[in-house]
Amino acid sequence: MSALHYCIHKTPIGELLVAESDGALVRVAFSRENFDVVLSDLSDAHAIEAEVASVALHVAARQLDEYFRGERASFDVPLGADPETPLKRAVRETLLSSEPGEVMTYKELAEASGFPSAIRAAASACASNPLPIVVPCHRVVRSDGSPGQYLGGAGAKRFLLDLEAQASA
Repeated sequence: MSALHYCIHKTPIGELLVAESDGALVRVAFSRENFDVVLSDLSDAHAIEAEVASVALHVAARQLDEYFRGERASFDVPLGADPETPLKRAVRETLLSSEPGEVMTYKELAEASGFPSAIRAAASACASNPLPIVVPCHRVVRSDGSPGQYLGGAGAKRFLLDLEAQASA
């Protein structure tokens, strides 16, 4: 069982729990997800060590700060929490290759990921994304342009989309 280090990081959209194991980011969670529940879930696969600052957490926190200041468009921290299905892996890769300010529908995400008939599964992959913001599922909207569901809430999703639109303008 690998050790898990985490910190609570303040951002313009509220506190985030940021967790890493073996130098790779394994979870970013919004406060509305209940940090105690998130840590309990993570304890099934990791030995949780108290809030300890690790190099990987420091780098992730710095990159989040740069992102929220509009100085960073993407993240280059090692990612853990490997997706368990081919569709989820493809969705992650598609999201990671998307450009800041670019918005796509769940249908477009499914098509770009190589699973054109799996629109609901692509939406489910976004909903269960353990690394929101870093793996930018907030860039995906419903076909009518509405934000849809988001782990951080509709306000956080709108904030992230607006932030990226301003930074890419």
